[in-house]
Amino acid sequence: MKIRPLADKVLVKRLEAESVTTGGIVLPESAKEKPQRGKVISVGDGKMLDDGSRGKMGVKKGDEVLFTSYAGTDIKIDGKEYLIMDENGIMAIIG
Repeated sequence: MKIRPLADKVLVKRLEAESVTTGGIVLPESAKEKPQRGKVISVGDGKMLDDGSRGKMGVKKGDEVLFTSYAGTDIKIDGKEYLIMDENGIMAIIG
């Protein structure tokens, strides 16, 4: 299934959570926090501005991003988990 976000929405695939801490402690699944890092899968056309034009999106497909912990909505497509959020929920592009 193909998904195309609307307006200023972004579809993100979360990156896997770390299973070992920097100190070498192995974390069980129940102790792992949801990562706030992901890869942009798809972006919308941009927010509709007052003059009728579309605002330019700051992220593009393939960007690795950091986002706020409460950004977006978790969704499942073809058995895979994604996050769909407003572009303003993204704090930074990595790399």
